[in-house]
Amino acid sequence: MPDDRFHVYDTTLRDGAQQEGLNLTVADKLAIARHLDGLGVGFIEGGWPGAIPKDTEFFRRARTELDLKHAQLAAFGATRRAGVQAADDPLVAALRESGAPVVTLVAKSHDRHVELALRTTLAENLAMIRDTVSHLRAEGQRVFLDAEHFFDGYKSNPAYALEVIRTAAEAGASVIALCDTNGGMLPDELADVVHHAVSLGARIGIHCHDDTGCAVANTLAAVRAGTTHVQGCANGYGERSGNANLFTVVANLQLKRGFDLVPEESLAELTRIAHAITEVTNVTPDSHAPYVGMSAFAHKAGLHASAIKVDPNLYQHIDPAQVGNGMRMLVSDMAGRASVELKGRELGYDLGPEHARTLVDRVKDLEAKGFTFEAADASFELLLRDTIHGESRRHFEVESWRVTVERSRYGEVVSEATVKLEAKGERIVATGEGNGPVNALDKAVRLGLEKLYPELAKLELVDFRVRILEGEHGTDAITRVLITSRDDSGEWATVGVAENIIEASWYALEQAVSFALVRGCYEYQ
Repeated sequence: MPDDRFHVYDTTLRDGAQQEGLNLTVADKLAIARHLDGLGVGFIEGGWPGAIPKDTEFFRRARTELDLKHAQLAAFGATRRAGVQAADDPLVAALRESGAPVVTLVAKSHDRHVELALRTTLAENLAMIRDTVSHLRAEGQRVFLDAEHFFDGYKSNPAYALEVIRTAAEAGASVIALCDTNGGMLPDELADVVHHAVSLGARIGIHCHDDTGCAVANTLAAVRAGTTHVQGCANGYGERSGNANLFTVVANLQLKRGFDLVPEESLAELTRIAHAITEVTNVTPDSHAPYVGMSAFAHKAGLHASAIKVDPNLYQHIDPAQVGNGMRMLVSDMAGRASVELKGRELGYDLGPEHARTLVDRVKDLEAKGFTFEAADASFELLLRDTIHGESRRHFEVESWRVTVERSRYGEVVSEATVKLEAKGERIVATGEGNGPVNALDKAVRLGLEKLYPELAKLELVDFRVRILEGEHGTDAITRVLITSRDDSGEWATVGVAENIIEASWYALEQAVSFALVRGCYEYQ
C-alpha cells in the first residue's frame, strides 16, 4: 500500500498513450509499469478496460505478470450513462471486474460539456457521479474522480464545477483531481481556482496538460495551493503538447520542496528509467529534458567551464548524481582552456597548461572550418590524444581510397570501394561493395583490417547525418558528416568536413574505426 499522505499518480499507459505516433502493445504496457514501479510511484493507471480490448487484456495479464512492490493499479473509466443504473452499465461492470484496487472515473465538470457533449441535464450528471462512485465503493474499490475540463468549467459556472467536487466527495471518492484538459491555464490563475476547491474540505488532486508549456509549473502551483495528489506522464507523453512530465514534477517536489515521494535510491535511477521507457515506446528521448536529458547538465561556454573547474555547483542547480545523470563538458569554438581541461579529465586525460592551450587553438581553428566537437566526442578524444603525443597516432595508415558508383541498364546501382592501408607492417588492399559509397568504404576498410583486429567485426554504423554548411555555394558547398558507431563497449560519434561529401564521410568513418581500436586497447603499430 503506497504512502497515502501524498499521491504520485502516473497515467502514461492511458493518457500518455494518446500521443501522436505512440502505439503500445500489452507487453509494452507491462514493461513500462515495471519501470514506473521501480521508481516508486504510488499509482499506475493501466487503461480503460471494457472500452479498449487491449486495456482489458492488460488488466487480465497484470494479475499474474505484474509483481508490483510500490504501486497500485488504477482502472480508468467513465461514470454510468444517463438513465442507466450504475450496477447495470456494462462499462462500469468492466471496471469492477478489472481486478484493480483503484478506479479513476472521468466526469464532466463543465456545464456546457454536460449539455452539449453528454446531452443530458446538469442534475443528471451529478446523479451519474453520485451513483457510480457509491456503487464502486460498495463493491470494495477505492475511487478517484477526474473532474474533466474543471478549470474551463469553473470559468463558465463556478458553482456547478464546485458542486461536482462536493457530490463526488460525499459519494465516497477519495480524491477529486482537477483536470486542465485543454491545457490553457497559467500558474497564478490555476492556483486561485485550486484554493477555492481545497476550501470545500475534499481531497484535491491535479492533472495538467502542457498546451501553454506550463503543465509542470501548474502542477507545482496546485501543490502549493493545497493539492496532495499529482498526475502526469513519463517523459511528458500525451496528446497534443503532452501532459505534465511526472519525472520533472517528482524531482522538483522531492529535491526542491522536500517532499518524500520516492526512495532516494530510486530517484537516483530516474535518468535510467526515463531512457528505458523511451526504448519501450520507441520515442527519441528529449536531450534537453530537465533532470534526465543528456544535455541537462552539459556545459559549453568557456566562462561556465572556468567556474565549474572551481566548483561544479556554481553552474548546476543540483548534483546530477541525485537523479542518475552526469555532468558533461561540450567542446566548441566557445571553449576556453578550462573547458578542454575539464573535458580531458572527463575522458581520463590530465592535460597540462601547454597542451590545453594548443588543443584550444586547434579546436577553434577546426570549428571555424565547419567541424563540431560537441556532437562528436570521439573525434575530440582523438584530437586530444594527438595533441598529447605531438603527432597523429593511429593503428593504421591510409595510402589511398577510391569509390565508384555504377548504374546498370536494369536500374541497379552498386557502389564499390577500394582502400589501400598499412597496418602492423603490412600493406593491405581491400575492396568492398555496398548499397552506397559510404557503405562500400565501410565494408572495404573493415575487410582489410579485421584479420589484424578481429574485434572490428562487432563494429556497426548506426547513424549517418549530413549537413550542408554553406548552402549558397550549391553543390560546391562545404559538407559536414556525423557518423555514430557502436560495438559491445558502447556508442560514439565522429565528424568529417570537406567540400566533397564522400571525402567528409571517409574522414568521419576513418576516425570511427580508429576510435574503435583505441577503445579496444590495441597497441599502436
